[in-house]
Amino acid sequence: MILVGIEDADTQEDADWLCKKIVNLRVFDDENGVMNKSILDIDGNILVISQFTLHASYKKGNRPSYIHAAKPDVAIPLYEYFCQALSEAMGKKIGTGEFGADMKVELLNNGPVTICMDTKNKE
Repeated sequence: MILVGIEDADTQEDADWLCKKIVNLRVFDDENGVMNKSILDIDGNILVISQFTLHASYKKGNRPSYIHAAKPDVAIPLYEYFCQALSEAMGKKIGTGEFGADMKVELLNNGPVTICMDTKNKE
């Protein structure tokens, strides 16, 4: 499961970088129990959920601000672009949530791996 937050400064280049990083990241165990396989190597599946609250600013006060999250006119096309690029990179259809919907999503995290990626911290 990928929770993706899009901010105003994000571009298609950011989506392309993130897509390439995701499909090649070696976070799945090989036959020796070493994280040495990618989602492509294991022929895994991906579910992408848009999550603007990832951009919550909580530094001032006690009510989170979402000022850095992109508005729908920017976020929706970039979310759709990212999902399409990810589907192409995987060579199959990926699952997606409904942008802006109040969804109930369950995650059973099988293992110790949860990674936060920020395209503004590529290096």
